[in-house]
Amino acid sequence: MTSHSHSTPDSVVVGSGLAGLACALDLCRAGQRVVLVEASDGVGGRMRTDRRNGFLLDRGFQVFNTSYPQVKRRLNLRELRLRPFTPGVIAHTSTGPVRLADPTRQRSAWGALLPGRVLSAQDLLALGVLLARDAFLPTRVLKQYPDRSTASALSEAGLSAQSVAEIFKPFLSGVFLEDKLETSARFFHLVWRSMIRGTLCLPADGVGAVPAQLADGLPDGVLRLNAPVDMLTPDGVLLSDGHELPAASVVVATDAAAAARLLPGLTVPDGRTVTTYYHAAERPPLTEPTLVVDSSGSVLNTCVLTQVAPTYAPPGTALISTSVLGADRLGSADRVLRRLSELYGTETSSWRQVGSYTVERALPAMEPPWPLSRTTRIAPGRYVCGDYRATGSVQGALASGTRAARELLSDVASR
Repeated sequence: MTSHSHSTPDSVVVGSGLAGLACALDLCRAGQRVVLVEASDGVGGRMRTDRRNGFLLDRGFQVFNTSYPQVKRRLNLRELRLRPFTPGVIAHTSTGPVRLADPTRQRSAWGALLPGRVLSAQDLLALGVLLARDAFLPTRVLKQYPDRSTASALSEAGLSAQSVAEIFKPFLSGVFLEDKLETSARFFHLVWRSMIRGTLCLPADGVGAVPAQLADGLPDGVLRLNAPVDMLTPDGVLLSDGHELPAASVVVATDAAAAARLLPGLTVPDGRTVTTYYHAAERPPLTEPTLVVDSSGSVLNTCVLTQVAPTYAPPGTALISTSVLGADRLGSADRVLRRLSELYGTETSSWRQVGSYTVERALPAMEPPWPLSRTTRIAPGRYVCGDYRATGSVQGALASGTRAARELLSDVASR
């Protein structure tokens, strides 16, 4: 895009995560003079990738879903060089590992769908109805369902308590970052739909390539890194270095905790914390790009990232990602390594930990009733957006930023 004017901005957007990037892009395209300020040294918020000794380490295990409407609208997927996961999971249950995959995409999965192999005939029927409904009903219908917990929704769908405990809860715990399935069923149905209709992938250059591509679309001079905001003022924002940046409109697009600090009185949900460990090994413990989930709850999930995207590690090295609920506690890394030996059926004592990330508030706690979208207006000329104002997903963050820009421009037009 063309160079941006250095005159006083019409709007300041605080935070260059996905919501802030989407908002800033839409405001720029509408002809606004925009400044996007970011406290850190790079864009993306929680969606960043570190390069370390030849490894690509995402800040917490993340996957990229190609079916989200905002993703289709805003991103050049070909340029991301996406590498797909297997359309299914390996679940380690109390009776051993079982494989559950989408038979429409993987022919070998049909055998597992014979009654009694993995799921009972009752569970297979219930799952088929659930898949068909969430795949083909219009989104507006799914959004109108009465909200309750995901646990209640799965039970009401006719799935047995055993299938939920052994397969669905271990998988969904990694999606929601909580193991009680208390997350909004509305959100569950939308996520389930996106997984059925899309493909879970990793960009060849790490998930940080997604916000980086969005940022490349900003005009020159819009983005200012290493520019933390101390407070909002009646006339704009005050930067931590003491400089005031005046603007008629301010959009707070930070994480929930920072937004609550900048906007006293703002109610924000609790957040879910997750820790991801990265290990390097000489040989891959699993030679396929498949997510492994653990019904014991010792780990949320694990996968060999280099089987998905070989670019994540130096040639000849396997990179394994493993996530657990909560913060990194004393002894956790050793317990994880022991559990990985059991899950992969291999010796892990020679594996080398090359990184670990604890991500606080990685997702909002989306307990029912959870509004799938809410206004970004909080005061005249003041707006707030982020995934916690919509849904805890790439789609939710981008949609909330889109709504902030739309509401801001509407208010400017009415003035």
